[in-house]
Parts: sequence; C-alpha cells; structure tokens
Amino acid sequence: MPALKFLLARVAGALVVLGIVAVLVFALTRLASGDPVALLLGDQANAADIAQARIQYGLDKPLPTQFVLWIKELLEGNLGQSIFLQRPVAQALLERAEPTLFLALFAVSIAALIGIPAGMAAAIWRGSAADQAVSSIAMLGASVPSFWLGLILIQLFAVHLGWFPASGYGDPGMGLGQRLYHLALPASVLGLLNSALIIRFTRASMLDILGEDYVRTARAKGLPEHVVMIKHVLRNALVPIVTVLGLTVALMIGGAVVTETVFNLPGVGNLVVRAVLRRDYPVIQGTLLVIAAIYVFINLLVDLLYMLVDPRIRLGAA
Repeated sequence: MPALKFLLARVAGALVVLGIVAVLVFALTRLASGDPVALLLGDQANAADIAQARIQYGLDKPLPTQFVLWIKELLEGNLGQSIFLQRPVAQALLERAEPTLFLALFAVSIAALIGIPAGMAAAIWRGSAADQAVSSIAMLGASVPSFWLGLILIQLFAVHLGWFPASGYGDPGMGLGQRLYHLALPASVLGLLNSALIIRFTRASMLDILGEDYVRTARAKGLPEHVVMIKHVLRNALVPIVTVLGLTVALMIGGAVVTETVFNLPGVGNLVVRAVLRRDYPVIQGTLLVIAAIYVFINLLVDLLYMLVDPRIRLGAA
C-alpha cells in the first residue's frame, strides 16, 4: 500500500505539472508576434486568402476555444497537425526523435564516465593539487558556452585533423556505429559540459559519506581501500548522483537546441527552432509538451530508483 500510495501521488503531481505546462505553452506561443498563416502563404497572399487559411487551421476562433479544442485533441492522443509540414506533429517528432535520443544517451554516458571518477578522485584527495585541478576544470566546464566549444571541436577534429564529420547525421540506412560516429563531436560537447555538474555532485556526496562512522569501521577492519570506496562510500553516495544523471538526460533531450543547430543535426531541437521561426503553433506546443512529459517521467523514474540504490529509503516516507 505505501508503494501504491507513493506512485499515485507522483502520477497525480505529474499530471498537474503537465496541465500547467500546457497552459503556459499555449499562452506563450500566442503571445509571440507574427502570424503563421501570413508566413505560410507569403507576401503574395491577399487578405481573403489569409482569412480562408485561418479558418482552415482554426486560428479564427477565440483563444479559449482554441485551447479547449487542443486539450480535447491531446486527450484523444493527437498532438495536432503541423501548419507548415502538413503532417501530424507526432509523426514529425518520431522522425526527429532518433538523433536527439542517441545524442542524449551518448552525451550522458560521456558525462558519467568523466564526472563520477573525477568527482571520486577529488573527494578522496580532498585539498590536494588533484582536487584543485578537478574543481577548476569543473568550474570552467560549467561556464563555457556550448556553441563555442562545438565550433572549437569542429575546427580541431573535423577541419584540421579530419577525424570526424563536421555536421550532419549521415546518409539514410546507416548502422548504429556510423550514427554514433557522426554524433561523436556533439555528444562530446554536451558530455564535457555536463560532466562539470556531475563532478561537483559526486565530490560533495562522497565527502559527506567519507566522514561517516561505518566508513572508519570498514577501514579499521582492514578492508582494501578500493572496496571501501566502491562498496561503502560510492554505493551510499549514489542517490544524489542518480538524481543529477536523470536530470541531465532530461535536460539534454530538451536543451540540445544549440548543439543540434551548430552541428546541423536533424533532431527535435532543430525541429523546435524551425517551428519557432515559422510560428508553427501545433509543433511548438506538441514538442514542448512531450519534452515536459519526458522530464516528468524521468523524475518519477529517478524517485523509484532510489529504492534500488539505497534500501534505507522507504516509499512511505517519500
């Protein structure tokens, strides 16, 4: 029962959040200047053509009516019809989902492989030159703009050395290995920058655990240092680390717009940028709502994973 109560409370909270996001997304898209119909038809269209198109896409109705109709479509599992792409928003998202998903998973893997060991080293050798170096690198990584680092990596590894492609996602029909090869540079950009946050969280969490009595007891029993670090320290420090990893995945899925634009990747971020420029309301609304749903789902998943990484946590107390 406590587990079911916990799950129902989290799901109810997620639905409330998604409802608030739906209202904000709809309102903000309508507040933006520009008429999608006028952009679609071009300068040669007359007032009668624009009025007819607005009726066709339901933009002639009052805003509350448009919102109610959109919510009704959402409840039916329909994200709407793109004004410019002339196909369902769900189809457009599915076509762009693969590059963004692979990019996010690849990048978070790089971030974890860098951030967790570096954070552990900084905590173990606290106050040493290694700690200072790792902390300085983490601060630098948190302050570097992603577009600048992306351009530097393109210039170095794509233009000068020719090791990786400068942009694009490859030809249709390529295998997973070739896809990841094309994503190596953009994933490195996101992975390097996001590893800074993981380094700080890992270091802080490890330092909290290192001062506990059971760590001193384990050392007094003569256990090897690596066993103490892995089994007793890292395992008990995983809750905040899992949290930041989950949030990093969600942020990468929703926040890789700049990186996808720099590397010309046909992902969700690129789709959103084009939709904003065209004022394609259905695409903007549907994409942002899906990203919010992914973010909420990952947060829920992270909450459930707490029970696996730390048995001391009880769902009834959550």
